[in-house]
Amino acid sequence: MRNEIKLTKLANCAGCGAKVGAGVLSQLLEGIRVHSDPNLLVGFDKSDDASVYRISDDLALVQTVDFFPPIADDPYTFGAIAATNALSDVYAMGGEPKLALNIMAVPADMPKAVVHEILRGGYDKVYEAGALITGGHSILDPEPKYGLAVTGFVHPDKVLTNSGAKPGDVLLFTKPIGIGILTTAAKAELADEATMAKATKLMMTLNKAARDAMVKYRVHACTDVTGFGLLGHTCEMATGSDVQVILRVDDMDLIPESLEFARMGLLPEGMYRNRQFAEKYVDDGDVELAVQDMLYDPQTSGGLLMAVDAADAPALFEELKACVPSAQCIGTVEAYEGGARIYLK
Repeated sequence: MRNEIKLTKLANCAGCGAKVGAGVLSQLLEGIRVHSDPNLLVGFDKSDDASVYRISDDLALVQTVDFFPPIADDPYTFGAIAATNALSDVYAMGGEPKLALNIMAVPADMPKAVVHEILRGGYDKVYEAGALITGGHSILDPEPKYGLAVTGFVHPDKVLTNSGAKPGDVLLFTKPIGIGILTTAAKAELADEATMAKATKLMMTLNKAARDAMVKYRVHACTDVTGFGLLGHTCEMATGSDVQVILRVDDMDLIPESLEFARMGLLPEGMYRNRQFAEKYVDDGDVELAVQDMLYDPQTSGGLLMAVDAADAPALFEELKACVPSAQCIGTVEAYEGGARIYLK
């Protein structure tokens, strides 16, 4: 379908760059009473990727919701990326998506064909994940938005959270870093088609293969790296697990074009929010400023960050090399001894 509408021009922010900052979010949730339930295994009080509720000794529900404004001009691509991103939260908990509901906001004058293509992109990715879309809700809004509420299944004893990392664990990651910077460059019409095609392919890649591999091994913690950037999500893992993390910058897959733009100072607003939240927990050593910026860069539909038992890490790393966009062994977990939570080396 020929698309004459530039969807990204209808939004102030793109993708997960529209996410409320972690620091602001914690303030907004402060003081809200958290009700206890012995079957609620994971709730919003833990800053995790999804909630988990035990149904029986063998079954728990994983629930999440995620939506955002356009990250791409092509409506089908936007829908597919938004769906991929929403499904990722279930994979990060070690679960399998089963049901999804559409969440959509569209301008009153948006052509029906464009709306149809957004929905078709979402449907295709949900079906690729082996799940079903069973309905949803839509409203009129001058700024388009799309995403999903997703329900999945997981065994109660095999739930992965972002707060279970242990000293001695090895950190593995599954996608290149720098998507937020590229989409910012694209809005300024500075990124070429080949670069954005690569970025689009990454954002449309489900984390299903990464999840299917990691559940075979002793993974103590997992999170998907999205709007808070690598350092923001690693910070949540380190503080939630009460550990410190050593990150080896030279072992990370930084998208070269993104690094060039970062050195030019072309950075998304979300990067500054992420830095403001997380930098007090980070010892950046002598790492170049532009590289630091990339580690704070908000990712859309980013990879899974796993804290893996050291004995299992080599085997999982080898398996990931064959099934994810970019298998990286980026650091280690150590006992917390005060001071910074994250050290860049």
